[in-house]
Amino acid sequence: MRHYLSRLEGVVKEHWDDRALANFNGESFTFGEMAAGIERFHILFSALGIGKGDKIALCAKNSARWAVCFLAANTCGAVVVPILSDFHPESINSLVDHSESRLLFTDTDLWKKLDAAKMPLLETVVSVNDFSLLYSRIGGAAEIFAGLDAAFSGKYPGGFSPSDVSYPADNDKDIALINYTSGTTSAPKGVMIRYDSLSSNIEFGLDNMPCSPGENIVSMLPMAHMYGMVFEFLYPICGGVTINYLGKTPTPALLLGAMASLKPYLVITVPLVMEKIFKSSVQPVLKKPLVKVMTHIPLVNRIIYRKIHDRLMSAFGGQVRCLIMGGAALNPEVEAWFKKFRLPFTVGYGMTEGAPLFGYAPWDEFVPHSCGRKVDRIEVRIDSKDPENIVGEIQVKGVNVMEGYYKNPDASAAAFTADGWLRTGDLGVIDKDGNIFIRGRSKNMILSSNGQNIYPEEIEAVLNNRPYVVESVVVDRDSRLVALVYLDTDKMEKDGIREEAREDCLKAILASVNRDLPAYSKVSRLEVRDQPFEKTPKMSIRRFLYR
Repeated sequence: MRHYLSRLEGVVKEHWDDRALANFNGESFTFGEMAAGIERFHILFSALGIGKGDKIALCAKNSARWAVCFLAANTCGAVVVPILSDFHPESINSLVDHSESRLLFTDTDLWKKLDAAKMPLLETVVSVNDFSLLYSRIGGAAEIFAGLDAAFSGKYPGGFSPSDVSYPADNDKDIALINYTSGTTSAPKGVMIRYDSLSSNIEFGLDNMPCSPGENIVSMLPMAHMYGMVFEFLYPICGGVTINYLGKTPTPALLLGAMASLKPYLVITVPLVMEKIFKSSVQPVLKKPLVKVMTHIPLVNRIIYRKIHDRLMSAFGGQVRCLIMGGAALNPEVEAWFKKFRLPFTVGYGMTEGAPLFGYAPWDEFVPHSCGRKVDRIEVRIDSKDPENIVGEIQVKGVNVMEGYYKNPDASAAAFTADGWLRTGDLGVIDKDGNIFIRGRSKNMILSSNGQNIYPEEIEAVLNNRPYVVESVVVDRDSRLVALVYLDTDKMEKDGIREEAREDCLKAILASVNRDLPAYSKVSRLEVRDQPFEKTPKMSIRRFLYR
């Protein structure tokens, strides 16, 4: 297996003048310009005394400069700590501190919301917007930044060229990054990912989703998550592809406009996006009386399905070879229609702890309702007496699997079985051909339409601390977060809150809760329950009753 930085070095040298990174309708960098930016940061890190093993946090919106910052840290042997910029500022403070990061790359506006006093180990803060110095505890830092151009020119008096590019490829077992699975401030779980785990996923992508220099991909998913980071950034750029960043959660018009303009070879998304496209663009056509009749006529229905296929593929730019979905199961009804249309789609399986991939199958081999077969360099087993028929926990072992959770030995120990298999927390079966079928999730994570993980327990913890809220359950309703709440009506009456005033009280609770939550996990409405939630013998809420 080839180290991914070795692949990157080769691509940079061979495609020096080709475009590597671009903000849609904005700034762009060639591979040579990207490499020069990386080298400038190497000079900066050295001057600041930052080297191999030091932590560098990266908390900013997706952009071409985000990618340069990530690669600069990763190619100097530092440990990158990508953090979602949508996290609450208090959570960002906490995670930067927990990770012991010495340098932080962030957006200029976001830095104004953070508190340096709560990150005592942080020495320097750099703007992702223009690479300027925002803050430093180090004496002389301003002078170092001011002299960076001169230092770069002095090191490369004849200009920076492909022969000057050299990235380490002898650190397979070192930690490349720490990826936090949530923004919680209590016992955070920072997943430690090695370089060989990244290389394994990237090599699988290049082998099974071939790409060529000059092709485009549109980055929609958060790069602070493993799914977007590896499959919309690291794997394609190692294949010479141009990464195009939309920069924010796209509106349908922006997304379709970008697809039409850039004509990507691959679309990577979450099922929810494809389900929305089906319900808004395809389902209304299928429900028309004449079309409904014609879909039941052999041969005629094939013509209709082909037209829908062509219409959808054209909307994605007309060059897409595969639509890959991951992070959640695809709605079975939508999946069945996509099969009839012969859309080139497939559903994969993975998690942050797998950097991220565990299961995948090419679209023409994809088995309905599955999430692919085990990927290269890992093993998968089902913890049951009859893995093909009796549901058990899906467990994984191999190169892709994390090293453990940073500074959290208890969580690390609990994540693995006695014989060294990772407990995924997902329940399923596996057929004789190795296709994995998820039957349920023991975890309660909700995946948003733009690929962000939402942990309902964290929202519930905020809700349950509000006056009059006894307990709550957060659920996903048509892509909106709804909180089911059981209220202490006796206390409300004692406080003089009569029936007619309760609506205003609920609005105040909702507004208060949303002020303390990141943008992607705000609650759309509260639904009041008349009775307490049903519990298990352990007094846990039976969540499945309230989905």
